[in-house]
Order: sequence, then C-alpha cells, then structure tokens
Amino acid sequence: MHRFVAALVFVLAVAVTLSAADWPTFRGADRSGVSTEKGLLKAWPKDGPALAWKATSLGKGYSSVAIMGDKVYTLGDIADGCYLFAIDRANGKEKWKLKMTGTGGGGGFEGPRCTPSTDGEFVYALSPGGELVCASAKDGSKKWAKSLKKDFGGSCGGWAYCESPLIDGPNLIVTPGGKSAMVALNKKTGETVWTGALERAEEAGYASIAVGTFGDVKQYVTLMSNGLASFDAKTGKLLWRYGTGGDRFGRNTANIPTPIINGDLVFASAGYGRGAALLKIKKGGEKYDIEELYWNGELTNKHGGVVLMGERLYGDRDDSGRPWCADFKTGKVLWSREGRTNGGGSASLTAADGKVFVRYSDGWVVMLDANAQKYTELGSFKVPNGRNNTWAHPVVLDGKLYVRELDTLWVYNVKGK
Repeated sequence: MHRFVAALVFVLAVAVTLSAADWPTFRGADRSGVSTEKGLLKAWPKDGPALAWKATSLGKGYSSVAIMGDKVYTLGDIADGCYLFAIDRANGKEKWKLKMTGTGGGGGFEGPRCTPSTDGEFVYALSPGGELVCASAKDGSKKWAKSLKKDFGGSCGGWAYCESPLIDGPNLIVTPGGKSAMVALNKKTGETVWTGALERAEEAGYASIAVGTFGDVKQYVTLMSNGLASFDAKTGKLLWRYGTGGDRFGRNTANIPTPIINGDLVFASAGYGRGAALLKIKKGGEKYDIEELYWNGELTNKHGGVVLMGERLYGDRDDSGRPWCADFKTGKVLWSREGRTNGGGSASLTAADGKVFVRYSDGWVVMLDANAQKYTELGSFKVPNGRNNTWAHPVVLDGKLYVRELDTLWVYNVKGK
C-alpha cells in the first residue's frame, strides 16, 4: 500500500511538472503572456543566445506557437494553401501537416494570424477565412470542421479572423461575430453548446478570449470590434459591456490585444491612438457595475500585447517600437523607451523570470530587466531572416526562446548555467 501511494504521488508530481512545461495556446494556459520559467540567463552573449534548432518551410503568416508534449504547433500559408503544422519539440522536424481552407489573410497581409490551441488529444486552429478545424494531435487527421461565417452567420473585419480558440473543459469557445458574437462548441464533436449574442450584431474583434470570475460567475471576456463584452461561461448570456463609445474602444479601426484579468479587475488596451482602461467588475443583484478606475491615452497597444508582472504592466505604444512600463493600479507610466538602440517597429512581448522579452518587427529580439527603473536591455540579437512586419509573439518555455520569423521557427537556449 505504501509503495502504491508513493508511486501515485510520483505520477502526480510528474503530471504537474509536465503540465507546467506546456504552452497550450496563445499567451499560455492562462492567457497572460507570462511564463513560469525560472533560472534563465541573466544576460545574453554579444551575439545572442545559442541556437538549439530551427524549423523551416512553415509558410507565410503571423502565427505564434502552441507547445504540448513532444510537439510544437503553428500555422502558415505555403504554395497550395493554409496548413496546420506539428513539429518535433526536440529537433524541429515536421511530424505532420493538415491543409485548411481560407488562405490569404486580409488587408494586404498574407497568411494566418491564429495560434493553434491544444489539449494534448486534439489541436484546434482557425484560418483567416474562418474555417475552424479540430485535428488529432497524434497524426493530424481532421476530426471536424466548422465555418464561422457559414455555420454561425459570422462577420470579421478587413484583416480577417485572428483569434486563437479557447479550450475550457469539454468546450471550445470562439468569436464568430455577426449574428453569433460568441459560441461554445463541444470540443470533441463540434456541436453547438450555446450561442451568445450582443444587443446589436457587430464584427468580431481581433483579440483572443480571456477567462475571469466576477460575482461568483465564470465569464469569457473579449474585445469585439465595438468594445469589451463578457458572456456567462455556462449559458452564453451577455453579462456586461464597456467602452462602446468613440472615446474608448467603440468605432475603432481595430481592437486587438487580449484583455488581462486579475481578480475582479480587467485591463484592456487598444491602438490607433485610443488607450487603456482598468475596470473593477462588481455584481449588483442581477446586473454588473463597471467602475472605470482609470483611462489612460498613453497606454496604447496595437497588436504586440500587454503583460502584467507583479504590479507592473508592459506594452508597446501602439506599434511604434517604444515599449512602456506602467503601474497596474494607477496607470502611471514609469518609463518608456527613449531614443534608439537595436530594434524597431511593433514590439511583441512575453515575460518570464523577472525579464521582458521583446520581439521587434524588424527582426531584433531584446531582453529587458523588468525590475529596472528605466528601459534596460540585458542583451539583443537579430534573427537571421528578420525583416519588417513579422509580428508573431515570442514564447519562453523549457529553457528555450521560440521566435517565429516568416517561414522559419528559431529556437534558442536561454537557460542559465
């Protein structure tokens, strides 16, 4: 009996370790963009960290990576279509690929923007044209597919569908827009569990869904094309909205960043000169009270994302390549990048181990000291095939830094010695 208990404890410990070493969807399991990695390099060598491996021929696109078990997943447009790729986590060799429909992107930018999501058994991906696919993680065989436009009357903006599907328990949640603002599907069959509607139909935004609990009710929060919307996770009922006016998120060119949820607080930001809000969500009877703790026009962010570490927020001012650090509770800007060193254009962020990893759109990657009182670089390097408008978000996991650049995924060793 003692041996059995000891063995069970060991198995559970291993399971916890394995799950902590996965990055199953865009911005990680909790959609925060912050990795739990520790013991990383405190500074990089002059030429940057050592290359572990690279994977090539992944096609055009802006997809980041999802990582689980022995596979890394991403999307890309190659000559004959849009593909979902699975590559070996150890060496970058292709394990399988699955052709999807809906190539081309939109707004003059080619390729998919979605990052796949996986639960280890299945992988889910969304093409720019709105094909939602469920594939076997083992061999890439297609299990089911839906069209967000045809099956749900969906509607997206000029830059096509960009979100990464959310896996939550037995369900898969996506944002078709239009008649079906948000839908929950049985993740194994694709059957509709519920449909969430807005007061008035509007296009889907470009953000991915965040999960929070307010007033003991689990909710799915996302930026639609005309402001924040929150739906009941059980029923799909619209619970509250915010920022639908032209002075907040309403009627904006595009709302892209994924909201950040911290307890009963929601932080949301958008670019194109708009700004960011910190909201306190309180339930009063059957309704929710939305208290705006601040709105700050300095905290713009177009598509590089914002991360929260401790009491500090980090983002890029619109897509200027001028990262900023702000106090979470007050919105006060503590510092921003002044002048130019290496790196320019839109800055995509992730964070780990007291550091912020910045991937600039011209191919430069920079590691910042998250605890410094000013913009402080701890190292930088340029990805060999780096050029403008390569915006995939970086990922730090298992002692490695993953950087998708055009048709290549570069993986660097960043574990401390």
